[in-house]
Amino acid sequence: MPLYSIAVNDICHSDIHQVRSEWDGTQYPCVPGHEIVGRVTEVGKHVSKFHVGDLVGVGCIVDSCRHCTDCEEGLENYCDNMVGTYNFPTPDAPGYTLGGYSQHIVVDENYVLRIKHDEQQLAAVAPLLCAGITTYSPLRHWNIGKGKKVGVVGIGGLGHMGIKLAHAMGAYVVAFTTSESKKQEALSLGADEVVISKDATAMAVHQKSFDLIINTVAASHNLDPFLTLLKRDGTLTLVGVPETPHQSPNVFNLVGKRRSIAGSMIGSIAETQEMLDFCAEHNIVADIELIRADEINTAYERMLKGDVKYRFVIDSQTLKD
Repeated sequence: MPLYSIAVNDICHSDIHQVRSEWDGTQYPCVPGHEIVGRVTEVGKHVSKFHVGDLVGVGCIVDSCRHCTDCEEGLENYCDNMVGTYNFPTPDAPGYTLGGYSQHIVVDENYVLRIKHDEQQLAAVAPLLCAGITTYSPLRHWNIGKGKKVGVVGIGGLGHMGIKLAHAMGAYVVAFTTSESKKQEALSLGADEVVISKDATAMAVHQKSFDLIINTVAASHNLDPFLTLLKRDGTLTLVGVPETPHQSPNVFNLVGKRRSIAGSMIGSIAETQEMLDFCAEHNIVADIELIRADEINTAYERMLKGDVKYRFVIDSQTLKD
């Protein structure tokens, strides 16, 4: 079991859901954090993949059953017994995992990722381990590339990564937002167009034209306006998880064009490594604001107000202060 010295850890919206018991099953004391980047400080005697000093990452998964169909097919992120980086059952004390809001973390080498970005980009790499892979995985699963038209709903922590990744893959990217003020931001991230989703006329221009729309919004809303934008056989993929369910869609918007509503969560360890390598090759990192550990509560409140571009990252060295 290698031991990692944590340099930075991203704040994910799911951290807020967990620590505030908005999702079932939170155990206290809860130590969140599943977007962790740092250097190896010590390795166990059976470790062969990493060495002291290596720059590595730990994402959302730290174990799985390793023998179910999902695990055998390299999709351990869908394993029914997948162990998340925090607040998941474990035989170790205190009986559940503790995450990256900590000075050190011990992780099995099979669930550790190699970071190839320049060390100066360390803080901005951390969000790739959740926000990056959460948007990369559906783009890869639905074979997005040149000649494809992709929509990204929401320009936040997930959405800004979806825009960057889809653009780098060569797709034509349209960003959807309810805020006129975010138009220029989305264009600077790589969007080819920006549509105000409250504008019915602007939405109508794109009817029946999208191969894939990734919905990153973590609040309940009406999905029908986006379903009608899909081509025949197009897919609306949900990656944002709201506190309460979305409104039920009009079934005719599905059956009339054989459209699909799908869900997608993080990726496997192999796919996450693929994503990190892709991002290093294309010089993709998240847009972040680096904060001290004693600013976490303030950061939570600002996140709920949408007051961040686009991810907060904790400088974990300040945990020692």
